[in-house]
Amino acid sequence: MEGERKQVTVLFADLKGSMELLAGRDPEEARKILDPVLDRMIEAVHRYEGTVNQVMGDGIMALFGAPLAHEDHAVRACYAALRMQDSIKTYADGVFRSHGVNVQIRIGLNSGEVVVRAIGSDLHMDYTAVGQTTHLAARMEQAASPGSILLTPSTLDLVGGYVDVKPLGPVPVKGLAHAVEGFEVIGAGPARTRFQATARHGFTRFVGRDDEMATLDAALRRALERHGLAMGVVGAAGVGKSRLCHEFIELCRSRRLPVVEAHCLSHARTAPFGVLRDLLLGALGVDQNENPELTRAKISELLVALDPSLVDALPLAHDLLDVSERPSREPARDPVEQERAVAGLLRRLLRARGAAGPFVVYLDDAHWIDPQSERLLAALADVASTTRAFLLLNFRPEFHAAWMGRSYYQQLSVAPLGREATREMINGLLGYDPSVVELGELIRGRTQGNPFFIEEVVQALAASGALAGERGAYRWTRSAAELEVPATVQALLAARVDGLAENDKLVLQTAAVIGKRFSERVLRHIVGLPTGEVDGSLATLERAEFIHGETETEYVFRHPLTQEVAYGSQLLERRVALHAAVARALEEVFADRLGERAALIAHHWEQARRPAQAARWRRLAALRVARIQPRRPPRR
Repeated sequence: MEGERKQVTVLFADLKGSMELLAGRDPEEARKILDPVLDRMIEAVHRYEGTVNQVMGDGIMALFGAPLAHEDHAVRACYAALRMQDSIKTYADGVFRSHGVNVQIRIGLNSGEVVVRAIGSDLHMDYTAVGQTTHLAARMEQAASPGSILLTPSTLDLVGGYVDVKPLGPVPVKGLAHAVEGFEVIGAGPARTRFQATARHGFTRFVGRDDEMATLDAALRRALERHGLAMGVVGAAGVGKSRLCHEFIELCRSRRLPVVEAHCLSHARTAPFGVLRDLLLGALGVDQNENPELTRAKISELLVALDPSLVDALPLAHDLLDVSERPSREPARDPVEQERAVAGLLRRLLRARGAAGPFVVYLDDAHWIDPQSERLLAALADVASTTRAFLLLNFRPEFHAAWMGRSYYQQLSVAPLGREATREMINGLLGYDPSVVELGELIRGRTQGNPFFIEEVVQALAASGALAGERGAYRWTRSAAELEVPATVQALLAARVDGLAENDKLVLQTAAVIGKRFSERVLRHIVGLPTGEVDGSLATLERAEFIHGETETEYVFRHPLTQEVAYGSQLLERRVALHAAVARALEEVFADRLGERAALIAHHWEQARRPAQAARWRRLAALRVARIQPRRPPRR
């Protein structure tokens, strides 16, 4: 990676007072105390797919969101910090008993932009332009009390609902003129998904989805009247899949239909059978936080009541749900055999449940399902189709499974809200004060009917003080000149871009420099890839709904914010060089129609910091406008 600009969360953790704790001890004894602390710190970072950037004697620096972007980088960092503290506290009890040493760590978090470069196999941070993000995380760590986690407002903005915090007031920061508000993380919050976190502000009015609700309702009736079926709800990130499914599930519950649901989490994909475990717990009505012995007894009672023949499957069910009595020294089951056994249990359980009456199974954000649960989805869908069951799942366009080609599967595509529905949603958020009319139109143009983007933009404006009042009755306090991309939206889009294969990402980023609308011929001219590879990447990007073909030779970004994020992720020096390459390509590709492209060529030379070339093309553009504009009749 030559270098990219990334929105990340930086974590610093260290052993408080390590010099005093280890003073006078033999170096080997000191290492025996310190190394397990570092090991536990690193394990917690890796559990949530962070990158340990530096190990500094008695502490670490870690990144979440780099080198690969994660749309929930701040949430992952907070969960890693909580895991770190829990693990160290358990370790510290033993160390205190054996060595009389009180081991405590302090952790600081901050979120913002950094530049990440790869040197060899290690990450190297270039802080010269945007080093304050890292500096502030380090200062938060130094200000944190032993045993605590301290974060900044910029991180808190990204984790509202996911963690519970206690305000600590202004924290003086060396190097900054003003103190920074500090917040101590005191535990995990009630929200597990982005939809749940957003819902804590209250739902906006549900608009523009009458046709989709009717389609789901018709499918449900068919499933319950005859044989079951599976319905996939597919759409781009933020388009409203989860809200649509939530409203539909509430409709099912209002009809007294039993519903079993599970939510797939991006940071939980490494937990084998995690989604299936949640489904089984939900089906049995068991709280996974209860005492294991009580949970085991309840599972046994419920399974046998559902079908007495399931008594032989109790050990497997207990094992799968982590409440087994089996001694830990017993050898683990072979993974293939385990998967086959779990599939058998799933089939038997679903058939038994289906015999009791119709039911609904709902899987949210299936694109984040763990691999083991994903392989068992086919078994789940197969059995659902032979009972009066309705399997509903939502996912992004990049997710696909082989069983989706079977006759019992149907798919519903969710598009962005239409113009009137978008306006209705924005009005519901902003209100009808004359000062927000222009702003509402600006938001509509930038967000292009994406409900999540709309909500996040309005929330960011309210948090910044640009909107005064309350939801549904705001007043605009500034000129509606430009809207920044909220950090939540930027993280979501950046993660999608980073999830692309190398060539696909290169094509997308290069296209982003050309513009929201780009010529295929210009792209081929500057991207530096063989024709076949460019064709493949364009097809992939179109399938994944990043772009769509406007004509045979022109493409358009499906969402303007995607283009902005793909553009902004590139280093300034790369963007400058690419703008110059685009200008030259336009001059060559459209040599017979330069007048039409003069203003665009001038724009790219300006962005390439070539004022002389830009001025020349501006003059040509002005001359062309003068020639084609109709002359006004002289005033009399």
